[in-house]
Amino acid sequence: MRRRAAAGALALLLAGVATPARASTTPDPLGAAVGLMKDNASGDHARFVGTISPLPPALRSAMRGATWKPGCPVPLDDLRLLALSYRGFDGRPHIGPLVVNASVAGQIVWVFRQLFDARFPIHELKLAREFHPAQKNHDTPGDPTAAFNCRPVVSPVGPSHTFSQHAYGLAVDINPIENPFVLDGHTRDKYARPYVDRSKQAPGMIHDGDVVVRSFEAIGWGWGGRWHDGHDYMHFSRSGT
Repeated sequence: MRRRAAAGALALLLAGVATPARASTTPDPLGAAVGLMKDNASGDHARFVGTISPLPPALRSAMRGATWKPGCPVPLDDLRLLALSYRGFDGRPHIGPLVVNASVAGQIVWVFRQLFDARFPIHELKLAREFHPAQKNHDTPGDPTAAFNCRPVVSPVGPSHTFSQHAYGLAVDINPIENPFVLDGHTRDKYARPYVDRSKQAPGMIHDGDVVVRSFEAIGWGWGGRWHDGHDYMHFSRSGT
């Protein structure tokens, strides 16, 4: 039932004109961003689109009891829905959603503009799903780049009792398959095991000093790839944790 509600919310979002990198009052911000990208050409000549909107009612309803619950450290009113351009693994421009804390929304739009212009490939931008301790991928099935999710810190040995920075909307995970959390040579997701070897140079992988790390550093965010007790290569957060 919850999955059908979330799917319905996304369907409502996929329909309608928002101003790039500004707060929008359109009821269908994701659809508006898609239309705006199409208006701004496509392929190599596509212009970056980044919109910031309050959470639409349908999305708020789908999140309640799933990715947001009473007791979460940030209220729904303090979250924003971003609609962002990104280059897929197919090299083509796409639009996807990201939910973040309102206090960092403009900064995250700026970061994704840098990644889009640099043609850094992102498999998919997708809203997180409800956290369950037993699931291997703690955001969304596949290889999603996602942000807000009211859940605990999760390492390769399992969940902790501490809220993740994702629970505040102050963290972003990019291409989790290609950039796993690695602890003592082990990662939680079996599909990410080929990427434990960080000497590889594969599309979507993040390496120290690359455009992804530099862009997040420019807004003052830290990278989990530099942690000493395990390395969370997908993870960027305002606190650095």
